[in-house]
Amino acid sequence: MNKQVRRRSIRRAEEMEESFMKYNFDEVIDRKGTHAVKVERLPKGADKDSLSLWIADMDFACAEPILKALHERIDRKIFGYTMYDADECMDAVTGWMKKRYGWNESRENLFFCPGIVAAYAALINLLTEPGDGIVLQRPIYYPFTNKANSNGRIPVDNALIYENGAYRIDFEDLDKKMADPANKVLVVCSPHNPTGRVWTEDELKKTVEICKKYDKWIICDEIHCDLIRRGVTFIPIMNVAPEYADRIVVCTAPSKTFNLAGMKTSNIVIHNKELQKKWKDYVNGSLSMDGASALGMTAMIAAYTEGEEWLEQLLGYIGGNFEFIKDYCAANIPQVKPNVPDATYLVWLDCRGLGMGNEELRDFMIRKAGLGLNEGWSFGRSLSGFMRLNAACPRPVLEKAMEQLKHAVDARNA
Repeated sequence: MNKQVRRRSIRRAEEMEESFMKYNFDEVIDRKGTHAVKVERLPKGADKDSLSLWIADMDFACAEPILKALHERIDRKIFGYTMYDADECMDAVTGWMKKRYGWNESRENLFFCPGIVAAYAALINLLTEPGDGIVLQRPIYYPFTNKANSNGRIPVDNALIYENGAYRIDFEDLDKKMADPANKVLVVCSPHNPTGRVWTEDELKKTVEICKKYDKWIICDEIHCDLIRRGVTFIPIMNVAPEYADRIVVCTAPSKTFNLAGMKTSNIVIHNKELQKKWKDYVNGSLSMDGASALGMTAMIAAYTEGEEWLEQLLGYIGGNFEFIKDYCAANIPQVKPNVPDATYLVWLDCRGLGMGNEELRDFMIRKAGLGLNEGWSFGRSLSGFMRLNAACPRPVLEKAMEQLKHAVDARNA
């Protein structure tokens, strides 16, 4: 590795982390034997020793207050049915929303679901009929497409426009799609998943205005709202358009923010009273998905009430990882151009400069570079030639990954 590049990256990382010394994000934790999808169900064809940088969870220890709270809860020895609407939980969720974003939400509008994808599947069944269109802003998190298809709905593409290294909304096309009576719901990822764009207040207002014009529902996935790069501002859609709150459902969770995906806990914000009743009848009644996990609840409360210090340190560390990837590629693998996101910890590697087709690129990453990454084309055609790298890992692991990629590219060019 180029020593000058390494020194510069380390210096930048140290500057970003200079006031954060409590947590050791460099610690490499062995996740084998924990049934972790990320390490025990590698991409097809990957060797067991491949570096796993694909599934979107983090390779960092959870915040100490969360671990302490879980240990204390386990010591109580009984894990009975648990109330999501307990005061402590409601105060933790609404308190986090208000403290971080000035979002004043009422506890009466909060509903539990084990996950946002499950909530999305339930919502499209409650808001639409088979054959109705669900407007998706591709490239998009592929379960949103899959769940529309598997529930007999029609995914309708309002493709984002990629130019000058960034994505933007095609509002002219969005207006046409929402004007179609067959299309009932717009799915908004804010921040956008998988591109990492954080929408501006004006972009969100324009999006809501179009939906309001045609009286269409919005399902807004805000699961990545806390993972915002420094210098970028996230604005909740409910803060932008309170007058349209009756036609918006917001989905949030502590899972991405605090590395709690396995705890299966998410918060669904519904203002519309008729939809609230339908949710209770369908999700709580027909599907029996209203039971929160005892440990999931404990982890969520601790995260929202005591996890902020860990999160701030995490954001600094991930920022340092972003800088390292950018500097390393520029100095050693110029054919690969990383797109650092506004939000999330997921970096898109633009590999089109390597001159490979999608399948060849996938095979190259797995068999030659020894890296388990996500293929861009699985999220949409516009990401052909891209690979997604999860940068939420200890820097020694990231350094090894980039070195393996460099050696593979060098060998191919030899």
